[in-house]
Amino acid sequence: MPVDPFLQPLLEHLPVNTEPTDFAAWRAASNHQGDVLFTTLGEPGPAIRERQAFTVPVDGGTIEVYVYQPLEAGPHPMHLFLHGGGWMLGTIHGQFNDATCRERCAGAQCVVVAVEYRKAPEHKYPTGLNDCHAALLWAVAHAEKLGINPDLITIGGSSAGANLAAALTLKLRDEGGPRVAFQVLEVPALDLTLTTSTHPELDQGYGLTRPEMELCRRAYLEHLDQAGEPYVSPLKAADLSGLPPAHIMISEFDPLRDDGAVYAERLAQAGVPVTLTLGEGHIHGSSAFTQAMASARAWREELIATLRAAHGIPDTAVAATRVTALLQP
Repeated sequence: MPVDPFLQPLLEHLPVNTEPTDFAAWRAASNHQGDVLFTTLGEPGPAIRERQAFTVPVDGGTIEVYVYQPLEAGPHPMHLFLHGGGWMLGTIHGQFNDATCRERCAGAQCVVVAVEYRKAPEHKYPTGLNDCHAALLWAVAHAEKLGINPDLITIGGSSAGANLAAALTLKLRDEGGPRVAFQVLEVPALDLTLTTSTHPELDQGYGLTRPEMELCRRAYLEHLDQAGEPYVSPLKAADLSGLPPAHIMISEFDPLRDDGAVYAERLAQAGVPVTLTLGEGHIHGSSAFTQAMASARAWREELIATLRAAHGIPDTAVAATRVTALLQP
């Protein structure tokens, strides 16, 4: 299938990102551009009961966490949401991430805990991962106050956020900690050695480029020889057994496509229940464009239906969609 016709004009006008001299200014401008694009092509999230901001202590400082509460009385499952942006960009204040959290909160009837982890290059690995870990432990420690059922925790993220989600499940398995019942990984970046892809034709011309991926890992890592470490590249972990069941969603025209596909295969081989779906005609991140693409709305409805199932909620409000299941053990 070719790239979705709606996306082709966008691809022809996407800017080429080069390494900035002022990361803070570049981050602010990029986040603003993302909000403008989402306002045009995306949709605001549904109504929820409330959204609260909390300051959470972490090693070396504090971070901000947003907690989204569903309309229904609790306690509720908890969903830890980790946004994308190449470990450098993105914010829980962004319109797409806010809409995503509202959608998951209302649709999957869960308390969503969204983490404003510290960004590279000012904060190198493992700072972002450790911030996400600290936010999870904080939420569990305050479960009663937040209306959370600490025995039912799911984690989700997109792109670099999916990397952090997968790495966090490994860290929790290895170090002990709250049990995670399920993980949802969208267009995940799981190999920072950049050696997994067998589709070099996707490295240019489809939004996310290989030079941009190289920029991201240079910003995130203190030394490139860290790229093969399992908490940096979960795909490189020697043992994936004992991890939470996973639902992985990849895009057909995404240089990270094989990261998700191979990870799903390795999880299945390790005895971890996993499903993998392909967004045909999609590029990296195009599931946000629900105003313009019916397949983007289908993608997001499938994700919500999957989370509802993981939370043990009958699928009455959100119908499962027809996105093709590629792998099911």
